[in-house]
Amino acid sequence: MKEARGDRLTYEVARSRRSTVDIIVERDGSVLARAPQWADDRKIEEIVASRKHHIFRNLAEWRDLNATRVLREFKNGEGFPYLGRSYRLLLVSDQEEALNLRNGRFTLRRDFVEQGEEAARAAFRDYYIGRGLSWIHPRVASWAPKVGVKMASVDVRELGKRWASCSPNGRLTFHWKCVMAPPTIIDYIVVHELCHLHHRDHTDAFWNELDKVIPDYRERKEWLRKNGAGMDL
Repeated sequence: MKEARGDRLTYEVARSRRSTVDIIVERDGSVLARAPQWADDRKIEEIVASRKHHIFRNLAEWRDLNATRVLREFKNGEGFPYLGRSYRLLLVSDQEEALNLRNGRFTLRRDFVEQGEEAARAAFRDYYIGRGLSWIHPRVASWAPKVGVKMASVDVRELGKRWASCSPNGRLTFHWKCVMAPPTIIDYIVVHELCHLHHRDHTDAFWNELDKVIPDYRERKEWLRKNGAGMDL
């Protein structure tokens, strides 16, 4: 991966086995140019320059959307999302698990909060990873035949800037934050990655493939764009 600077625009370049240059604004507001291995720096700079207006427009939208980012505190009554619903937090001292979801509330052991925010955040992250794997894996298994592909494995973990990733050999990885979203949005992310087993790039052929399986994918994609910033700890 290489970092390059355009006209007042900083972006990273990631080369891989792909046929076209795809420019995206990541969830953290960074700009990534995904390019074929054969593309030289000058060619990539020309493509970025030709799409500069579109990139700046996407960056402006990203700033607007992230202006409403939710900053959650680990205290009684704070709401934390799970599968599209918000559950209030209750600090407790009488449970073995670090974090649980019972009787319509998240219950977090008080000693994790006393250790500091990072310990409390890790408890939620571990919970989302565990529940995410048990929830997402069956969804992948259900959708894969409908997309006409076979998946090799499914993992849920910290994934940095991406919601999910798909390797050419069918290994799918999902960000633990995905489990915060409603099931319909998780399904969109799942099918999106499965369709990449047919088409690696976001070409018209890729979106047509996605449309065959989820005709309302545009609405789901837009929901994720507008609400993704709020799916965080």
